[in-house]
Amino acid sequence: MRLLLVEDNEALADGLLAILRGSGYAVDVVGDGISALAAVTAESFDLVILDLNLPEMDGLDVLKAIRGRQNRAAVLILTARGTPEERVRGLDLGADDYLTKPFDVSELEARIRVLLRRQAGSRTSTVEFGSVTFDLTSRVFSASGTRIDIPSRERAVLETLFLRAGKVVSKEAIMQSLIGFDEDLSTNAIEQYVSRLRRRLTPHGLTVKTARGIGYYVDRCCDEPA
Repeated sequence: MRLLLVEDNEALADGLLAILRGSGYAVDVVGDGISALAAVTAESFDLVILDLNLPEMDGLDVLKAIRGRQNRAAVLILTARGTPEERVRGLDLGADDYLTKPFDVSELEARIRVLLRRQAGSRTSTVEFGSVTFDLTSRVFSASGTRIDIPSRERAVLETLFLRAGKVVSKEAIMQSLIGFDEDLSTNAIEQYVSRLRRRLTPHGLTVKTARGIGYYVDRCCDEPA
């Protein structure tokens, strides 16, 4: 899952960045409205955490521009401007949720999970495919009640594939899900992650198959080569 954090308070941004990356999210950070709009125009994000009091361009104007460009990323407004009028305007402009500063980090993380679950089209906190279950709350994959230990980069790839299980996901989309880890990526790196995931999933009856020239998809194991 790739998030964009738009926050001009550097101390708060650094703290949230550490917490969210520690929870396994790929996170990019920008500190002003113009940079935020440029980021969502150029890249793909699952969720935007948007402050309203921003330099260069107000957060509500950023939100209006995002929705005006038909960008459907979930938007969580995070701000000290918590009047009913502000909330109504933000929601009317297309925000999905609203959290007022100061806030409890656990509540922020819970709201993020709800929005990402909604983006994935899931009404429950788990997604199942074959014998493998992905818990969107804990960000843990398991099979038959036993946790499958997966390093963060591989887990980010598997999340992207798993939430679109049975559908082909392009290499570009997979790379987008990892960029927020500040890692230099290449198609070779993606291929390595996929190869490792195949070894981890095969004992549980799943694999990652290749759609040649397009991308990858999660499927049940069979006798045919992936």
